[in-house]
Amino acid sequence: MKYLVIKCGGSVLDNLPRTFYEDIVKMNNSGEWVPVIVHGGGPIINQLLKNLNVETTFVNGLRVTNHEVLDIVEMVLSGMVNKQVVRNITEVDGKAIGVSGVDGSLLKAKPSSDAKALGFVGEVVEVNQDMIEGIVNQGYIPVISPIGVDAGGQRYNINGDIAASAIAKALEANLCFISDIPGILVEKDGVKTKLDKVTKQIIEEMIDNQTIYGGMIPKVKAAIDGLVHNIPEVGIINGFEKNSLLDYTNGKAVGTKIVLEEVIA
Repeated sequence: MKYLVIKCGGSVLDNLPRTFYEDIVKMNNSGEWVPVIVHGGGPIINQLLKNLNVETTFVNGLRVTNHEVLDIVEMVLSGMVNKQVVRNITEVDGKAIGVSGVDGSLLKAKPSSDAKALGFVGEVVEVNQDMIEGIVNQGYIPVISPIGVDAGGQRYNINGDIAASAIAKALEANLCFISDIPGILVEKDGVKTKLDKVTKQIIEEMIDNQTIYGGMIPKVKAAIDGLVHNIPEVGIINGFEKNSLLDYTNGKAVGTKIVLEEVIA
């Protein structure tokens, strides 16, 4: 039995097909892989902040979070989005339990190293692995919203990619980022092509030359951090391609595989 942490970004959640959730349930029922879902919710957060006339800004792909923004982020992630994902799994005859990183101190957090600029944005210092395993042992798929909490009860907005990487590290799980594109794309002579495999060094070069930018930065940085800390494998795949998730778990060449360094046989 192997864990697979599946990170679904807010930009894809609204439109993921029913077959995507069916594949998660099939995976869970197979007994070989255990899915753990971590989700974002950026577009819904952005829309609600706009409706409420609350200004929001980003630094290196991370949302600057004050008290007012934090309340809205938690409401959207732990309320609206989390329960929608649970309902989507239920609709395809799956069993899921939605929790926040605050519940049971699932995601113990501390302020980000750039807290002065980012506000209540956190980093995960410990994952309550027993809580996740408890949900799994009852036959449910865990669905986790990335809000963390410290020992004093202070909440933190945690980037979903960073939270997913921390959970994968704790479970020694494979990590899979779900996207609406087939993987990391590069443009050459006006044509975009997918990278089947990319190393830490190449990713760092792509960040420097701005081939990778915005919200993709914390995603690939979380991937590299996970690999450094013994996550077996990280992939970015298109959740809209039929059977892409099952193909990934069956070892087929889908999406972009991120590795620390190229192994030369």
